[in-house]
Amino acid sequence: MLEKEIEKYLKRRIEAIGGKAIKFISPANLGVPDRIIILPGGTIYFIELKNEVGKLRKIQEYQAKSLIELGCNYKFINSKYEVDKLIEEIERKRKL
Repeated sequence: MLEKEIEKYLKRRIEAIGGKAIKFISPANLGVPDRIIILPGGTIYFIELKNEVGKLRKIQEYQAKSLIELGCNYKFINSKYEVDKLIEEIERKRKL
């Protein structure tokens, strides 16, 4: 499956639960995640997308580590199944 298909699926699923999946482009910051997910209530996730065989580049690993160390929600997603797991996590946290 192509990365863009997974990205479209993510966007559709996030919008279905009332969130936004904004394309993240930062020319001065190489390796930033592909999408910023903003959910009702202000919860934010940074999402890096790849296809099933894709791997993070070193700069992407660095950016992921930096975001995680700052306490941000960061996810690496490489399949529709992983998107579904993210949606389940979001819904589970909403119930708390």
